[in-house]
Amino acid sequence: MKRFLSISVLLLSACSSAPDITSHLTPFRIDVRQGNMVTQEMVAQLKPGQTRDQVRFILGTPLVTDMFHANRWDYVYRFQPGHGQVQERHLIVFFNGDKLDHLGGDVVTNASAVASEKDTNRIIDIPATEPTKPAANAPVEKIDGAK
Repeated sequence: MKRFLSISVLLLSACSSAPDITSHLTPFRIDVRQGNMVTQEMVAQLKPGQTRDQVRFILGTPLVTDMFHANRWDYVYRFQPGHGQVQERHLIVFFNGDKLDHLGGDVVTNASAVASEKDTNRIIDIPATEPTKPAANAPVEKIDGAK
């Protein structure tokens, strides 16, 4: 019994001198995503003159549509990681009637991506030429060794 008591006292004293372990433990926090995630690639697909349906197809349904500003759609995105800084994005799409007029906010197109896209979408006309006919006395090659 004496031995058990001495071991218990020894263990309890060790616990009290150890550093506070609860200071190193933090609760798990989930990542919270809210709103419309709009990427640079999605914005690069937008062209002035597109209809509201085309814009909705590319970006999705806007988070905010204001009845007092019918020619404006707001795409708001907020990402709050469990541990770290909050990230926010805001894209404003302006219409003139039913057609896309211009964009605003902090999500803009990448100029180099748009420039390279313009370079790859070229139509080149190649004039048709008539096939040349072999000369009357030109040798004709036969396939599969036939004579």
